[in-house]
Order: sequence, then C-alpha cells, then structure tokens
Amino acid sequence: MKKKILRIVGGIFLLVLLLLVAVPFFLESKIGDILKNNVNNNVNATLDFSEANLSLLSSFPNASVSLENVSLVNKEPFAGDTLFAADNVALQMGIMELFKGQGEPISISRFNVDKALLHIKLDEEENANYDIAKESSGNTETESGSTDGFSFNMESYEIKESIIKYDDFSTGIHLEILDMNHEGKGDLSLANSELDTHTDALVSFEMDSVNYLNKNKVKLNALIGIDLNENKYSFLENEAVVNQLPLVFEGFVKVMEESQEIDINFKTPSSDFKNFLAVIPETYSKNIENVKTTGNFILEGKFNGVVDETHIPKFNIKINSDNASFKYPDLPKAVSNVFIDVEVNNTTGIAEDTFVAIEKLSFKIDEDKFNMTSKITELLGNTKVKAHVDGKMNLANISQAYPVPADMKLKGKLNADINTAFDMASIEKKQYENTATSGSMDVQDFEYAAAEIPNPVVIKTTALTFNPKTVTLNKLNGTTGKTDFDVSGTISNFLGYLFNNEKVKGNFNLNSNVFALNDFMTEEGNETTGNEEKSTGETAEEQIKIPSFLDANFTANANTVIYDNINLKNVKGTLRIKDEKAILSNMTSSLFDGKVAFNGEVSTKNETPTFAMKLGMDQLQIGETFKSLELFKVLAPVAKVLKGKFSSDISLAGNLTNDFSPDLLSLTGDVLANVLTREISPDSSPILSALDSKLDFINLDELNLKELKTKLSFKDGLVSVKPFNINYRDIVISVDGGHTFDSKMNYKATMQVPAKYLGKEVNNLIAKIDDAELQDLTIPVTANIGGMYNSPEVTTDLTSGIKGLTNQLVEIQKQKLLNKGKDKAKDLIGDILKGDKKDSTATKDPTKDAVKDVLGGILGKNKKDSTTVDSIPVKKEEDTVKEKAKDILGGLLNRNKKKDTAKTKKDSSN
Repeated sequence: MKKKILRIVGGIFLLVLLLLVAVPFFLESKIGDILKNNVNNNVNATLDFSEANLSLLSSFPNASVSLENVSLVNKEPFAGDTLFAADNVALQMGIMELFKGQGEPISISRFNVDKALLHIKLDEEENANYDIAKESSGNTETESGSTDGFSFNMESYEIKESIIKYDDFSTGIHLEILDMNHEGKGDLSLANSELDTHTDALVSFEMDSVNYLNKNKVKLNALIGIDLNENKYSFLENEAVVNQLPLVFEGFVKVMEESQEIDINFKTPSSDFKNFLAVIPETYSKNIENVKTTGNFILEGKFNGVVDETHIPKFNIKINSDNASFKYPDLPKAVSNVFIDVEVNNTTGIAEDTFVAIEKLSFKIDEDKFNMTSKITELLGNTKVKAHVDGKMNLANISQAYPVPADMKLKGKLNADINTAFDMASIEKKQYENTATSGSMDVQDFEYAAAEIPNPVVIKTTALTFNPKTVTLNKLNGTTGKTDFDVSGTISNFLGYLFNNEKVKGNFNLNSNVFALNDFMTEEGNETTGNEEKSTGETAEEQIKIPSFLDANFTANANTVIYDNINLKNVKGTLRIKDEKAILSNMTSSLFDGKVAFNGEVSTKNETPTFAMKLGMDQLQIGETFKSLELFKVLAPVAKVLKGKFSSDISLAGNLTNDFSPDLLSLTGDVLANVLTREISPDSSPILSALDSKLDFINLDELNLKELKTKLSFKDGLVSVKPFNINYRDIVISVDGGHTFDSKMNYKATMQVPAKYLGKEVNNLIAKIDDAELQDLTIPVTANIGGMYNSPEVTTDLTSGIKGLTNQLVEIQKQKLLNKGKDKAKDLIGDILKGDKKDSTATKDPTKDAVKDVLGGILGKNKKDSTTVDSIPVKKEEDTVKEKAKDILGGLLNRNKKKDTAKTKKDSSN
C-alpha cells in the first residue's frame, strides 16, 4: 500500500515537473504577445522587445518572464522619442496570471531592470512625454490597484546601472541621474506597508543654464511608510549623503487628484564645520577627515504646502557658519574668519516670489580678505540682482591653504571692488543702459601654470574698469615662454555674453616685441591618467578651434613673430574674429630681407578647418625662402639652386590640419613669380646636373636669368607650370610642364640651338660651304625631364637633330657647287665665242682647261675623279664644270642650228 502511495505521489510529482518543464515551451511563444497587447492597448506608445523567455522552475511557485532589449517609444506629440529602454526586464507573477484573457490586468509581484534609460520630457507648451495613458471609455471603474493593464502587488524590485533624465524646457530645469542603483523591499499588496529602499547615483542639476550639481555623489537610505487608502507616503527613517554631506529628513507626500501636499524637513545631523567641506565635490575637498576645523556649519530647510498647476511648496533653506576655520594637515596656512549667512526663501508658494539673500560671505587667509553680499529676488521670474564684491588677496596663498590640483600654480595679487545691479528683463531685451555696474579690478604679478598650457602665463599688470555698457581693459601686459604682450581695449556687451549667450564684442590693440606662436601650441601625445598611459595607446589630437563666442577686432603690431623656424619682422595689420572665422586684413611684414603683404581668412566652422589667402612677396631672398617654407619646397623644388631675390603674387586655398598646418594635397592656387638673379648653383640640383651631362654645348653656370618671370598653378597635389623662357648666350630655352607634390616630374625644355654649338664635323661642313648665312642656322632640341626630383630621368633628341642638319648641309654643298659650275661655264664659253686670247704665260685656269677639253671632244667620254669632303663623296670641281660645259655648249649649238635654218629659208623665199 505504501509503495502504491509512493508511486502515485512520485507520478504526480513527475507529472508536475514535466508540466513545469513543458508548459513554457507552449506558452513562451504567446507570453510576448500577451504582454505587448496588455501594454499597447492601454497606452499611447509602442512597447517592443526582441525576445521573451518564460521559466516556471527558477521562481516556483511563481512564473518568471524575462524580456530582452525592451523599448517604449512615444507617439505624437513626441513621436519617435524613446521614453524607456532597457537591456533586460525580468518580471515575476503567479502562474495563473499567464492564463488570463486579453484585457484582464496582470498582477506583478517582483521586477528587476538592468541598464535602463528613462527619459522624461516636457516641451515649451508643457506637454509631457510620460502622459501616455489612454482615456477610458464609458464610466466603468477599473479595479482597485489596477493601472494600464497591470496591478502591482510587489514584494521587492531592483534597478541596476540605469539612467534617469528629466528635461523641462518650459522652466529650464534639467536633471540627470547616472549610474543609478536602487532597490526596494516591501509588501505593496497591503493597504498599509513599509518600503525599505537603498539608492546611490551621480546627480547633475541645471536650472536656467546655471549648473548647481555636476555628477555629485548621492546616497539615500529611506524607509517609506505607504498608506494606499490615503495615497500618503511618509519618510520614517531616512538619511542621505550628498558628496560627503550627511542629511536626515522626515515628513510626507500626499497624492491627491488635482494636487500633492508636501511637508518635509531636513538638516545636517551635526554642526561640525566639516559639513561645509563635504558640500564641495570630493575631487576638490580631498580627505576632509584629517582636516582640523573650528566653528560650526548648519544646513537646514523645510518644504510645505500644496503643489498644483499654479503653486510650488513654500520653503526656507538656511546655510550658516559663524567665525569658523579649517586647516589641512599637510598645508602651511589656514582659512579663518569664515562667515556664511545665506537664505533661500519662498513664503507664498508662487514660483516668481523665490528670493536669495547672501547677507554675508567672507573669509581670510593671513591678511588677505574676501567679502561678498548679494540679494537676488524674483528668482524664477524677472530675476533682480544686486551684489557687491571686494577683496585683496595674494593668489599664491590659495594653494597654501587649500588643496588645489598639483599641476595648478597660482601667483599674483588681486584687488577688486565691484558693484552691480540689474534685472534679467532688461538683459534679455538688451537694454543694458538699465543696468548699473561699476568698479575696478587689477591684478599684479599674476602667474598661472597648468598641464594644459605649454608655458606659465605671467601677467605683470592688468587693470579693468566696469561700466554699465562696457568693460574697459586699461592694460594687460605679460609674458609666456618667449612671448611678450601688451593689450588694451573694450568689451561692449559683457552682460549680454554672461546672460544671453551673446558673442563677446570688442576692440583691442595688441603690441608685442616677440610673439612666438609655438608658445600657445601644446605637443601632441598620448593622453594619460595619472602617470600611466591609457591602455588604448591612441594619440590624442585636439583640434584648434576659433572661439564661436568672439566677435572682436584686433589691431596688431609686433616687432618679431616666430612661427616654427620662421621669423616675421615688423608685423602690422588687423585681425577680425567672427563666426569661428579669423579674417586678416592689410597685414604686412618683413621676411628674408624682403616685404610680405597678406590678406585672407581661416575658418574652423566646419569639421575640417579651411583657409584662403593672398600673398604679395617683394624682394625676398630665394635661398632662405625655399629652404624654410614647406609650401615653396613642393611648388618649385629646383628654385633652391638660385641665388638672389624674387617677387611673387600668390593666391592659395585649402584645408588645414588640426594644428593649423596646410594640408598640401588639398591646396589649390596660382603663383606669379619674378626672379631677380644672375647666379645659379647647378651642382646642388640633381635635375640641372642631369641636364648638364646631356647638353654638352651649354654651361649652366652661364644661364641668363635676368628678369625671369614664371606662372604656375596647383591643385590636388599637382603643379602646372605655364611656359616661360630663359636665355643662354644666343639660345632661347622655353620650359613648361609640371610635377606632383611628391616630386614626380614631367617637364620639357625646348631650345633653338645654333649649328655652331653642335660639334666639329658640323662646323667643318659649314666652313667648306663658306656661306655667311649658315652662321645663323639652328636646329630645335627638346629635353624631356621625368622621374623624381632626386633621381631625374633626362632624354634629348640632339643626336637625330645633328644627323638631320648634316644631311641638310650636304645638300646645300651640292647645290652650291652645281650653281657655281653653271656660272663658270657661261663665262668661259662667252670668252671663247668672242675669240678672246689668253696669255700663254698666265696662270692655268682649270675651268678653262676643262672647257677646252670639252670642246675638243664634246662627244667623247670624260674620266671623272672623285674625292671626299670631310668623308662625304663629292665630284671634283673640274669634272662638274665639264659636265655643265657640255650642257651649255649643246644648248648653244642647237640655238645656232636653228638660226642657220631660218636664214636659209629666208634666202630661198627671196
């Protein structure tokens, strides 16, 4: 019997176990739809998730549902905004909740949320993105404790590593809670229960563009009494820690249909002055447990009243300290005579009636004193400010009494006495004449050093005068590195910049003996934390930006401006900064024994900074210019062999790198240069050395570069040179072509070379021909220059040119001899026909003898002899004349025959 019972129990247990394992497989595909339908049917938003997992074993006798990648996205008027998102949401509920029909509320007993984001927004019309509940149809009342398709009978919950953001654009209030971990335990199914909560987070709070908290640590342990019948939540045992400041509080919040009633009191649990140091962020207050203090510090306040559409709670917050002091154990000086008397009040519940009274805020370090009083009324309306600040302080004493960052060093003496009174309505309307600011501030022997600046900044003297409309910088002179500066000027809208986000408008004069731009540039390197490099090893490059808030004119005058290894002398001109753009006008300078004038602009408005510039260069030393300026090295690398001066007009534009160096591959522009030189060093240039070896007839040392003018353009890393001419003795050389910024060349030099430069054989031919006109005979020669600048490839067509000229000269020689033979034969035959007798004793004329031979045997064969002229076969002069004589005599005989025939016919007719 017992065995039978055990078998039955075991079978039932096995059946239940199988059901617990099997049921999720059947329900898991439906549970996601059930949850989505319950939410989406009740809210004006869209719930979605990538995966829903169901388990009946892990939380038995409850069911556990896990949702992955959850999102709740708004519809109009916040369409597309994510109200809520989470990596994981886990819910626990009774197993029977899974079998409820559509529209029936599901009771949740526990939930966990991991890495969530809750972003609450109120727009300027006070529409709230969390107001997503759909209006219920009819007058049917929902069951108690049921909202939006769910009822919460929770026993516990937990939120881990989450973010809450609250942005109220109607009031300018912004709250951000980061790295929030929160958990609570309690049985919320009871009408009266207690919820034990623990919270820690980083809190930032901003109101009207003023940051009051910036990632301050907050811890809160609160035991909250919950009365669901009255909707009342009471703070029973509660302690909060802001930074290191402990606070205890008590009271309640009661939720009603149209409003909430609030009554909360808080205070510091002790009056130790260390409480004041605890208010300061931990990074700056350091180890306050070892600080020796005297005096007290009290922070207390209360909120009470009704909160509705027109009211806020009335409140009173007091901050008080009376003749306190503190001293850090490892610092030599103490801060003493600390008086704080501050109240923040609202006695009516109307937001605009909030006011702040700083009756006293003062302290001393040795004999240095600082005092401030202020009254701020209508804090949330037309804020009115009246304040006075005065003090005399040796700034070096601050680091002697307070633990400032180790890399920050302050020196100097500050003396200030300033009064101000204004209202925000006048500021917003730019009616600065309604403000009243007066006083002065001066600093002497100020020195500031920090890791983010390359050199300490030393201010010898600075003096400012405050007026309602302007702040006058009477003088500001100092040094940093090699740089000295003396600045004066005015700021015309200081209050508009402070309160209206207006651009700083002003006019300034800058004078300097030496202004080294490198003194203001930080070296690029790996970012480090402490003494260790970041594990990424990435190079930190911070792009230089022209301030967007600046709208100012600078008149500059500097004896020397140093940029890298370049010294600009007597720099003068104006600089206009506006809309993240620096505009240079009428800038002049001396450089490399010449003059430079430049106009242009630099803009950092886009992601990639750009520039456009026009330069006028007059009588600059060629060698120094092309040695020192990177741009000229790539534009004309061969120019460094020139000795002398040049003048040029340059227009160029392109992109800048993060350190404001030109990005060479992005440059476009034109250069018109006039070179004034008669000297050249071909041995220092691979190109000219290669040309010299190919063109034996030219000595490059003797090139005539007088008044050399050239024009070139460049774009996308390619330089194109317009054709220009240079002279060598009586040879004109025309050069054109181009090269790339990485020195790959494609040039052509074309020249008309006189024949006299082309070697012994050609000149012997010319001498044989003995014609004066041939002395001016030229042939075209082209030299093609390719390869790289340091390893050029030079080819010429000189060999083929000389061969063609030689053939041309041979033809001229032949023609000249033929012409000469005809002339000689005509003369001799004329003499013979006239019967001229020659003296037998006269010198033998070979031409005449040849004619005689021809006449003696006109039909006979003449022997011909041949010889060469400079290895070129030609007939002997005598043979040539004989042949011509034959032709001439034949013509004469034929002519005589014709005459005799005509005479015979005439006689017959007679």
